[in-house]
Amino acid sequence: MPVLRWIRRNLIVIAGLLTLAYMILPNVVVMVFSFNKPNGRFNYSWQRFSLDAWKDPCGVADMCGSLSLSLQIALWATIGATALGTMISFALVRYRFRARGAINSLIFLPMAMPEVVMAASLLTLFLNMGAQLGFWTILIAHIMFCLSFVVTAVKARVMSMDPRLEEAARDLYAGPVQTFLRVTLPIASPGIAAGALLAFALSFDDFIITNFNAGSTVTFPMFVWGSAQRGTPVQINVIGTAMFIIAVMVVVVGQLIANRRKNSAR
Repeated sequence: MPVLRWIRRNLIVIAGLLTLAYMILPNVVVMVFSFNKPNGRFNYSWQRFSLDAWKDPCGVADMCGSLSLSLQIALWATIGATALGTMISFALVRYRFRARGAINSLIFLPMAMPEVVMAASLLTLFLNMGAQLGFWTILIAHIMFCLSFVVTAVKARVMSMDPRLEEAARDLYAGPVQTFLRVTLPIASPGIAAGALLAFALSFDDFIITNFNAGSTVTFPMFVWGSAQRGTPVQINVIGTAMFIIAVMVVVVGQLIANRRKNSAR
């Protein structure tokens, strides 16, 4: 039958689209319910269309404060993890030293380890050091667990780089700094950008590690968790929708820039 033949030919595309729809469906639900006006405290059933939450996204006490704190921690954690992760990636790929294989294996431990184990270990470390739980302990914890993801992303890019390009730059009398800034860094930048975006998303979204090491500090995920037990304000859906739209725009803009560079290179 023609229909069955068409399905067989496009089976991979259909499976991909269904998977994408399954992944995006929760975001669509969050987006729809950001325009809801519930009768009670819980925003779980559709009542009527309203723009009140969009007009006053900070109408819930302490919500925008926790959001600002999460953005600050995510930004600094991204900078720290990206800087350290990039240097570690170049060291692991370009240099030979003792225990290199062991370090390569250990880098993946935070990715494979359950978050609750890392969270409890970090809490024990901070308590033994006498550190006061708060902004700085959260930041250190986020840098530590984001580091592995950045190393994985950047390392894959560095391994695919052609070392002859850097040799050619040196043959043309470029110094080490010039070679790095004009040849190495531009080639490695997609991997660095991917690692940075992943680190930001992981840090902003984290709850388990943050909850263990936050003390009295409340980040946005912790605020959402606390609100869910008392009543979920519609503004939480507004913030989630805004973050989703911004993430999609970043990906689309990045893809457009990459396509333009490809076309100009031809």
